[in-house]
Amino acid sequence: MPRAGIVTVAGKPNAGKSTLLNRIVGEKLSIVSPKPQSTRDRIVGIRSEGDVQMILLDTPGLLAPRYPLQHAMRGTAVAALSEADVILYVVDATSGPGEPIVELARLDQPPRAPVITVANKADLLTEERRSRLAAQRPDLVFISAATGDGLPGLFDRIAALLPDSPFFYPEDEISTQTVRFFTGELIRETALEQLEDEIPYSVACEIEEFRESQSPVYIRAVVYVERESQKRILIGAAGGRIREIGREARRKIERFVGAPIYLDLWVKVLPNWRRKVSALNRFGYHVPEQQSP
Repeated sequence: MPRAGIVTVAGKPNAGKSTLLNRIVGEKLSIVSPKPQSTRDRIVGIRSEGDVQMILLDTPGLLAPRYPLQHAMRGTAVAALSEADVILYVVDATSGPGEPIVELARLDQPPRAPVITVANKADLLTEERRSRLAAQRPDLVFISAATGDGLPGLFDRIAALLPDSPFFYPEDEISTQTVRFFTGELIRETALEQLEDEIPYSVACEIEEFRESQSPVYIRAVVYVERESQKRILIGAAGGRIREIGREARRKIERFVGAPIYLDLWVKVLPNWRRKVSALNRFGYHVPEQQSP
């Protein structure tokens, strides 16, 4: 009997959740950035191998929210925990075993799904430190999402916990989300790579037009920031920075879609969008009702 189910990947920001999802799926679906809080929505990846299908949900890092966008991010992560058949709780092994997920997520009760605590970045540990950590927490599964070390054993653990079920999706599918969605994420990732300080957290991307019927594929995208001063920085002197962001984003998108594209990239100001529920809804983020003003 085949096995299939939802595997929610959760943990603190920068624990390596997105790198792990990309490694498991074998395709770059989720933004990877050294800047925390780069994942804002849940990213769906699918791995089908043998008689096992994992529907993986990469979630925003669990943190104490301070404004509506962060409330939406936390709500997304907590909802994904409740949907899971198996939870991968990813901790940064270089920072210790982490607190129980029920405490980190501030849950009223433990999740119903079994939790596998994954100690990521194990390749950065000395043998002595790894041995001490293993003795302290025998339940830890040591892996490196960056190198792939430890993943075959992790797959076996996940497969043993998934319910008997036919596959939910065709074996060749790797996500349920659209190319349009991933295009916006790749543009935002490129902005994260090239901007410093607080500006990356004020960046949102909206795909206004996506014409696949022509060659090159025409994409019109708008990068939103919260203030005019941020817009000037994003555009750069004589438009140099936004052109560079556009060139690099186009390269990534072409690799993802497997076709040449024309990227028409614009910058606009939407004041304080991270704190406005109407703006968040426009960009596809859902703020839990109890947190809405």
